[in-house]
Amino acid sequence: MAIPILKQGDILVASIQDSLGDRDLIQLRDQLVEKVGRHRSRGVVVDVTALDVLDSFAVRTLRGIAQVTQLRGATTVVVGIQPEVAFAMVQLGLRLEGILTALDLEEGMDILSRCLTGDAPHG
Repeated sequence: MAIPILKQGDILVASIQDSLGDRDLIQLRDQLVEKVGRHRSRGVVVDVTALDVLDSFAVRTLRGIAQVTQLRGATTVVVGIQPEVAFAMVQLGLRLEGILTALDLEEGMDILSRCLTGDAPHG
């Protein structure tokens, strides 16, 4: 399944619209890493608002996206984790340690804007 990745200035926005299989998540990771380099992006937003579950593979892949894009010079923010998903993640011990998160796309863009101007610490 193709996941739309939009470019807004020096920020890439990946909006996950539906449940993803493991291959889809790997494809998203690979596309984001490639596009960060090609567009010289300094920030990435991964919007998971539409997801009603994040399993251990999805959480590991999101951590991997954040770590690899950071090594490529971009800061990643995961936005839109639903309350039920957050509760389930806590109960299952799934953590996004060291990764910036935000309630929604607007807040995520604001966090990245502050990171990119030096007003906030990088994740």
